[in-house]
Amino acid sequence: MANIKTAAEELAEVQLAISRVTLGGQSYQMGSRKLTRAEYSALVARQKELQAQVAAEGNSGLFDDTYVAYFDGR
Repeated sequence: MANIKTAAEELAEVQLAISRVTLGGQSYQMGSRKLTRAEYSALVARQKELQAQVAAEGNSGLFDDTYVAYFDGR
């Protein structure tokens, strides 16, 4: 059975990958082994997509305690 991740879970993974690229570099080599991480620009683009998806899915709390009043003259 496939493990399907939520947008929030994938967002956490993308943010971790971004921090690894920024802190550890895009690629490194130890002996004969070489590791190249995902492109930073692709990670940032995916992060923006997932942030929008998470905001659209759940209750963001934005304007939850906001009320509108209408005053028609005095």
